[in-house]
Amino acid sequence: MALKKIINRPEDFVDEVTESLLMAHPDRLRAASGDRRALVRADAPVEGRVGIVTGGGSGHLPLFLGYVGRGLATGVAVGNVFSSPSAEQIAAATRASHGGAGVLYLYGNYGGDVYNFDLAADVVAAEGIATATVLGTDDILSAPRGREATRRGVAGLFFAYKTAGASAERGDDLEAVRSVARRTVDATRTMGVGLSPTILPAAGEPTFTLAEGEMEVGIGIHGEPGSHRGQLETADEITDRFLAEILGELEPAPGDRVAVLVNGLGATPLEELYLVYRRVHQVLGERGVVIHRRYVGEFATSLEMAGASVSVLLLDDELAELIDAPAASPFFGQGNTEAPEPRAAGAGAPGSAAARGPAPAVRRTGAAGALRGALVAAMERMPAHAEELRLLDSRLGDGDLGITVSSGAEAVREALLALPEDAHHADVLRAAATAFASANPSTFAALTGAGVLAAAAESEELASVSVRDAARLTAAVSRRVRERGGAEPGDKTFVDGLLLVEAALEGADDPVAAVRAAASAAGHAVEETSGLTSAKGRAAWVGERGAGERDPGSVALLRFLEELRDVLS
Repeated sequence: MALKKIINRPEDFVDEVTESLLMAHPDRLRAASGDRRALVRADAPVEGRVGIVTGGGSGHLPLFLGYVGRGLATGVAVGNVFSSPSAEQIAAATRASHGGAGVLYLYGNYGGDVYNFDLAADVVAAEGIATATVLGTDDILSAPRGREATRRGVAGLFFAYKTAGASAERGDDLEAVRSVARRTVDATRTMGVGLSPTILPAAGEPTFTLAEGEMEVGIGIHGEPGSHRGQLETADEITDRFLAEILGELEPAPGDRVAVLVNGLGATPLEELYLVYRRVHQVLGERGVVIHRRYVGEFATSLEMAGASVSVLLLDDELAELIDAPAASPFFGQGNTEAPEPRAAGAGAPGSAAARGPAPAVRRTGAAGALRGALVAAMERMPAHAEELRLLDSRLGDGDLGITVSSGAEAVREALLALPEDAHHADVLRAAATAFASANPSTFAALTGAGVLAAAAESEELASVSVRDAARLTAAVSRRVRERGGAEPGDKTFVDGLLLVEAALEGADDPVAAVRAAASAAGHAVEETSGLTSAKGRAAWVGERGAGERDPGSVALLRFLEELRDVLS
């Protein structure tokens, strides 16, 4: 399939889209970061109100970015096409959305997004901003009953924006807004069908293929495989498939009220969407179910994918009231809402202090610490290992670990050089964590960043950091990585190396001897686990073929410790 898109350079696609939206809707949106990847409603933050921050990969408009406005989300972090935003972009949107009552994170259940939103929560928690999280999990066929919490979030996330946004707008506190969002997600189900693929601007190739006259039921908005592929059916037959699953789970009784959303995936005519709605209306009417609100159009797309989805929200009295409340964004309007009063000129200008948000000042100790200098020197050496890590990761993962480590190391070095030589050790670790995670927002980067942030928090109470504290801080890294990633010893991840390093550092009192012992322990972990089958992450998909391969993340840990050893020696 040839690439035919009305774009400029593919690598500029996302940045030009956000720039365009700010130009077109200056009365509705403003930038909250210098790169324009964090946007907020023009009057954000709203004092005394809970902020709602969403985000995810580009390519799904109006999902995520399109629902920033009154009665909806307060801010959004914008990733590359089908890729997570970075933790720092999410943190920037959070700071600019925080009106003093906390911030709800409301977004789809995708691994990279979860890791980076969790990391952003760690970052802003250190600044005194309380957050809570609700994940959209409405895509029925992405996981069976009993595993609803692992389902993907798709078009039904719109309902949660609508109800949670109305809850925040009326002044509910953070726990109440979270509860409304949670109840909405729990009462929402979605099913979709794909008729043709999407084409990524940077790749120029379709994300999947369908034969002429075929459809795929249950396909994800990134092209993830569905549950049924077969000959194209009629609008009524497709809709009946959807409703059999949706109503089978929601089990509405006669007289119950629902909200219905018929969504186009990017290249489906409205006429066809209304045919789907017609059948939904007929079937629900036959069951005595009352359609309280209906929405037909494009609410969550996948660039130019042809296809449609149906979402149903089972309402109670409060959710019905909230779904009816006024709301307005550049992409959605309901009821009467006045245009927001934009912040003062310059308050949200890209690159300004206000746009970046009130990040805390770096503390100074009055004496240069060894930690900053050692990390700067080790980070300068890490890009030399990019090709080795890329090759290892291409055999067990998606091949991006080389660029993750090299770009992350360069970002850490720049961030630490920007700090004063006597910066507090916790601020040094915090700056390193955020820079590494934000440089290339992959799962490995987010988990590593989260772990180092945990070490920063662990070190806050220490007057200084010595080699005697190394085991304690390594343990903090390991605990957080296991909490966030779910890996355990023997799963063949860099957790195995962290645990052996922690043991090797116990009781250490000489820096050079300690780092030599740590590097040796990490090397043992790489060799001892190479014969295992990976149980977590993308490497787990390889199965038995991964036995005999060294774990890429463990090798990255080893190379870092070797460079640190050489620097200190």
